Amino acid sequence: MSEIKFTKQEKDEMVLKLQTYFGNELSQELGQFDAEFLLDFVSKELGAYYYNRGLHDAREVFENRVQAIDDDLYAIEKETR
Repeated sequence: MSEIKFTKQEKDEMVLKLQTYFGNELSQELGQFDAEFLLDFVSKELGAYYYNRGLHDAREVFENRVQAIDDDLYAIEKETR
């Protein structure tokens, strides 16, 4: 799997969300450097799980659509006798 890259804006937003969570839920101040370090760790160590779940979900949607198309094709099939 290739490395997932985020724009600076996306990364800044994720860092802010981490800082807000730590402040609101854990009453801990999380500095910019620490938040970026934590984000990099979570992305590296856990990101593949989320990525794979997204692929699994996308595959399920795709398979359902293909099945629906297949059903529609059978529905319009003409009898040959």
